[in-house]
Amino acid sequence: MTSRLRHALAIILLAFGIAGATPAAAEMAGADRDSIRAIIESQMSAFQRDDGAAAYGYAAPAIRQLFPSADIFMEMVRTGYQPVYRPRSVTFGELVETPQGPEQRVFLTGPDGRSWVAIYTLERQPDGTWKISGCRLVKDDGSIA
Repeated sequence: MTSRLRHALAIILLAFGIAGATPAAAEMAGADRDSIRAIIESQMSAFQRDDGAAAYGYAAPAIRQLFPSADIFMEMVRTGYQPVYRPRSVTFGELVETPQGPEQRVFLTGPDGRSWVAIYTLERQPDGTWKISGCRLVKDDGSIA
């Protein structure tokens, strides 16, 4: 699979949050909410340090299959997700439970000063931990909560 085709497929999967999401529980425990936030914050911190191995470690298995190395993953993030890769500001919003799994909204100001909402999808792993299964960027026009 060519790099260009892999990148296009990743954008499609990430945009629709279908990269392996699992059903959410009826009520999300506070510990899960805290874990989800910590995972996203840790991955964003790894992006800031250009620590590809650490950032890649927070990705769900389906993302890791699509991007078989930390270098390929980081290149995709650098080129397609600048507001996540180098945000000027980050504010966590609502954690929404969906039939596909939890979605965490994160309000970002990108490096160019534009406002975005990153909608992260997460997947519970067999060991009970959470991994990031997708991230969809939406321009923040003030209408998304």
